[in-house]
Amino acid sequence: METQHSAMKFQILVLILLLACMYPSVAQGSYENCCLKYIVGVRKNMRRNIVSYRVQETDGGCNIPAIVFKLKKQRTLCADPKQSWVQELMQKIDKKNTGTK
Repeated sequence: METQHSAMKFQILVLILLLACMYPSVAQGSYENCCLKYIVGVRKNMRRNIVSYRVQETDGGCNIPAIVFKLKKQRTLCADPKQSWVQELMQKIDKKNTGTK
């Protein structure tokens, strides 16, 4: 009886260790769509390829606030929302998108 009890304790310990090892990998997966740093600027020829943007907030698990510009061919660029060129580019995209509807 004692060996069964010890075996069960060991199995529970192994299960807890496995779950503890898996937890960080699950948590890291939530950061895959987050910007980690900002670009300094965008060349004029690249600005023409920007299709849309989204706002990244820090309350959803991301570390920095950012504007994520989506380019043609599914590329993305992360920019500092406090920069004036970022605000101007957002306004241009908004105008372009409302004008086509």
